[in-house]
Amino acid sequence: MEVNVKDLENSQVEFEITVPAAELDKAYEAAYKKVASKVNIPGFRKGKAPKMIVERHVGKEYIIDEAVEIAAPKAFFDALKEKEIDIVTRPEFEVVTKELGKDLVFKATATKKPEVQLGEYKGLKVEVQKDAVDDEAVQLQLTRMLDRQADMVEAEEGSEVAKDDFITLDFKGFVDGEAFAGGEGKDYPLQIGSNSFIPGFEDQLIGAKIGEEKDVNVTFPEEYHAEELKGKPAVFKCTVKSIKRKVLPALDDEFAKKASTFQTLDELKADIRSNLEKTAESKAESEKREEAIKQATENATVEVPEVMVEHRINIMIQELAMRLEQQGMKLEMYLQYAGTDINKLRETYRDTAAANVKTDLVLEAVAKAEGIKVETEELDAEVEAMAKAYGATAAEVKKIITQQGRTPDLIETVLKRKTAQFIIDNIAE
Repeated sequence: MEVNVKDLENSQVEFEITVPAAELDKAYEAAYKKVASKVNIPGFRKGKAPKMIVERHVGKEYIIDEAVEIAAPKAFFDALKEKEIDIVTRPEFEVVTKELGKDLVFKATATKKPEVQLGEYKGLKVEVQKDAVDDEAVQLQLTRMLDRQADMVEAEEGSEVAKDDFITLDFKGFVDGEAFAGGEGKDYPLQIGSNSFIPGFEDQLIGAKIGEEKDVNVTFPEEYHAEELKGKPAVFKCTVKSIKRKVLPALDDEFAKKASTFQTLDELKADIRSNLEKTAESKAESEKREEAIKQATENATVEVPEVMVEHRINIMIQELAMRLEQQGMKLEMYLQYAGTDINKLRETYRDTAAANVKTDLVLEAVAKAEGIKVETEELDAEVEAMAKAYGATAAEVKKIITQQGRTPDLIETVLKRKTAQFIIDNIAE
């Protein structure tokens, strides 16, 4: 087999491959048997008609085309192996000559995986700022715990609505003096200051008393989801039905006993501080890892083919659709609610997708340069972890991965993680 390779623009590569006549003849025999087993020829059982009869029935040219379908892909993938070229798109074939007794000549064009020019990836200088764990941070956690233990009590008679109050509210909205659909609520729960209503709505309720009707004047935002209300001034006739306020417990040993497994407030504080320290350490380590991989990627030079970016965008959108379905929402509904479309969504993903593809290419190049391999035990450990996460056995997970042909994906995932760890382990002290 003769193979000539020519680089084209945009990471495309063209192969011109010559397959010896004997190989085409061999493929022709296989194609004849394949065709014979499928066609109905009067007087013969399927697969039993002589070659001459089958050729007369379907045409010799048809069988030659079938032979090319057998010979060309095999020859192409043999050529990839011979030239050590990886491709990222399906090849497009163009037959030059296809005559029995002569060499088969064809061209194949595909996008090849780009070459990566690695920069510095060992001895990187990575500095991250660890979050400070001080008394203020501990107090913030205690305040959140107090808030969760708070009692809700009715405000005293004659009280006025104040910021952070929890109220129930009757309201009815009018635009141009006419009530509009969806603008009415009864016993609606609302926390003043939550900003869950139109800007300015909640602030105007401050000072209102229970049973007192109050007009609230607002203007719907230009980006409001209801087209007929965008930018329109509206009046909401509101009546406060009830006012409740949070009463926080005392911050003492009794609180510590009630809110935790500790007997004293000092023990609780010490535990909070310890947990914050661990969280800060974990966050700093994660940021250190991300920064190291980012630097190694930025130090490398590679021209990322657009087709790889588009493929990654497709994956990101599929993952979004799956997450939405788990929440009971379709992608189309999400796009409509977000006021966007699939093309705009793809554009928002483009930069991230390109960066992710480049990172993957760099990690792959580092693994190759350093001879990093994935061992069988590491794959087994990954399968074990997946099985534990899904509540299945390792054998069940391995069977699914094998049946779905996802073993190469599993190897790639473990290899990338192992290579990333190599970069991190080699950060300059």
